[in-house]
Amino acid sequence: MTIARQLAPAMLLVALAGCGSVGREAPPTAPPASSTAVLRGSEVGGRFISLVGSRRQFAAPFLGVPGTNFYLLRSWIDTRNAQRLTQLYVEDSYAGAERGYDAAHDSDGTVLRFVAISRNEITCDNGNCSYAAEFAADLPEPLMQAHRQGLTVVFSAKSGPDLSIAVPGELIDKQLTALDDAAATLPATATAPAAGPPH
Repeated sequence: MTIARQLAPAMLLVALAGCGSVGREAPPTAPPASSTAVLRGSEVGGRFISLVGSRRQFAAPFLGVPGTNFYLLRSWIDTRNAQRLTQLYVEDSYAGAERGYDAAHDSDGTVLRFVAISRNEITCDNGNCSYAAEFAADLPEPLMQAHRQGLTVVFSAKSGPDLSIAVPGELIDKQLTALDDAAATLPATATAPAAGPPH
């Protein structure tokens, strides 16, 4: 088996989370902000188990509009090979110059894969503009395991201030537990480690 074929399942999961139907949709059924529950669902004809954590506000809703300025953890498990992917998903609405988020790192400076999802101009009347942006950062499980007490992710912008999101330990712990519980329901053939490229 070629290395390309060995990596294909993992690359499909990453591609779906970055720009396909799995990753582009802001989860509409996330638990309320007061909850730490993780909702389980299924996507792409049952190939992926989705796990969506509760929404948390990082700032007041933009102009009082619900469903703005929040973050959540979201994960997917490929039911055919048990590969897992978790992201910190952010919706940021703001007024002023377009920020153009394009990179992410943790508080230790470790670079995280940045995922641009969408960018919309809400209005731009007489030079007074406002925007809504959706983006995410991939969170490797070893990083989450090492920060079960809490993790800060910093999103860098081309224009304007960086955005720091402090994810509390309770959300990380719930997400990791949900991942393990969901993985335990997969058939044994799916949970066998997939062959990877030589190191």
